[in-house]
Amino acid sequence: MSFNVGENIGPYRIMEQLGQGGMATVYKAYHAALDRYVALKVLHPAFHEDQTFAARFQREARVVAKLEHPHIVPVYDYAEHEKRPYLVMKFIEGDTLKARLSKGPLSADEIAGVVNSVGSALAYAHKQGILHRDIKPSNVLIAKDGEMYLADFGLARIAQAGESTLSSDSIMGTPQYISPEQALGKKDLDAGTDIYSFGVMLYEMVVGQVPFSADTPFSIIHDHIYTPLPLPMDVNPKVPEPVQRVLLKALAKDRHDRYASVNEMIGAFKNAWMEAGVPMEGTAVIVPPTTMKQAARTAGKVAAAEPVMATVAAKKSPKKKRSAWPLVAGGAVALFACLFVMAVFRNKVLDVSDQFTQVPAQATATNPPLPQKVEPELPTPPPGGLEESPEILAAREAVDRNPNDPDSHLQLALVLWDQGQPRSALEELAQAANLAGPSNREFFLKAAEKFMMREAWVASGGMYLRVIQTYPEGEVPPEIMMNFRESVYKASQEPEMPLFLFFERIDRVDQPLGLVARGRHSLYNGRMEDAKIYLENVKKMKPDLYEAFLFEAELNMKDDHADLAKGILLSLSSDLGASPWIREMANTLLKKIP
Repeated sequence: MSFNVGENIGPYRIMEQLGQGGMATVYKAYHAALDRYVALKVLHPAFHEDQTFAARFQREARVVAKLEHPHIVPVYDYAEHEKRPYLVMKFIEGDTLKARLSKGPLSADEIAGVVNSVGSALAYAHKQGILHRDIKPSNVLIAKDGEMYLADFGLARIAQAGESTLSSDSIMGTPQYISPEQALGKKDLDAGTDIYSFGVMLYEMVVGQVPFSADTPFSIIHDHIYTPLPLPMDVNPKVPEPVQRVLLKALAKDRHDRYASVNEMIGAFKNAWMEAGVPMEGTAVIVPPTTMKQAARTAGKVAAAEPVMATVAAKKSPKKKRSAWPLVAGGAVALFACLFVMAVFRNKVLDVSDQFTQVPAQATATNPPLPQKVEPELPTPPPGGLEESPEILAAREAVDRNPNDPDSHLQLALVLWDQGQPRSALEELAQAANLAGPSNREFFLKAAEKFMMREAWVASGGMYLRVIQTYPEGEVPPEIMMNFRESVYKASQEPEMPLFLFFERIDRVDQPLGLVARGRHSLYNGRMEDAKIYLENVKKMKPDLYEAFLFEAELNMKDDHADLAKGILLSLSSDLGASPWIREMANTLLKKIP
């Protein structure tokens, strides 16, 4: 079912793969009959799991194909190849707005171009009754002649037409640009959701950074829903007050408080610049040189990776050093700032996100491509609250007496966990982690051990990861590494795991373990074929990895190959070279085999 370079797909010859994301893969192709290059956007095979998706795909593709606007990438055709639906779109050679922003502040002409091009494209589509649902800089293409195009128009709409495990996840949008109502999973979306996302883009262009940024997509989503918008003038004093007013209205939490239309928002934005008497030019955040150096070192660790999935892929170019200006964070980043950790996710879970896993060169050179993951859909928090016990009240009083003490917050987190309030527990853990500081090894180790005793694997895995980051490379004690590996392995069964334990960060500690975690997460969240691909890759990379054998046994059990699983588990249970937890888990699994 793959689309290979040199292969003919209908009248289109595949020239090269340009990018891949959670919903689709983009190829450059040549259409001989019309002597032109096109972009093929091939949807993920999971969409075909829904038997009625093909008919809905065609219906929705027809709607999207009717969008005719000079700043919307046009859809030329749509079809299927070996049961893989794909769209044929205009190929635009150039770059994305995201790439341009990474180089520094936009000029007056560039900001005007974004406002006019994206604004007019959105306004036109809204008049046709069509929402974009995923407005972000990587979906704005800048052609070589300077023309700007809004890409991926309707991809979320087409995804929504299906009932596959990808559809609801994919329409969630990108964490940094998602509207509160979209983050809450509301189905009655209107133009306000695009207005909010467009407002985030304007905020980023003017202020120099997105309003909300954190360690995990869940933390960012939480902030969009509940945290007041950071005042643009507080983040960047160069922002004019009239412009701040526009951004505050565009980014109101309640969609009814935002502008009624995109045109109204554009008009207000332009009038604000004129009222302020300043040129329409992006303003960079001024930071000390030491902060800029630190941002350059840690940007890849803090910022969520952007998926390479523009509807029409930009021209490939050598990687350039990213400017520090849009990466400056406004405060400490929370590890576990979340509200809905233990809720059961409706969808079976990839990368928020823009969280997409990049495969290292040594893996891709010999291994088949790894499947992409899809972030789980954020559930709506249940109404009402819980009556707090005397233990919780006592722990809260301790926090009130010592609000800057990380140990007090940790103790409250543990009490909340023990009292069956995991959401609140992880909120307090986030507070504790921030207050402790990134180098407080003793604190993180204590937190990791306490949560591990409670079999809170996602929490303990995150804390052990923080512990490991305090050691020089190669100097992590074996016991800590063993506990980290156990926590990661067992946490990977949880649907919410990718929202708190980034696979990419696990890779930096142990890449084969990261592949096992991806595979096991796929296995227990309804993606058997993806799990098999991950197993194949990890066995090529490190064939003697004990966790890989354990994972292979679980996969065989799920795949009704009990005899194969039993042989592996018997071997593991008696292998003294394996960690005790692996032998114990092998024995536990053996008891489940008839």
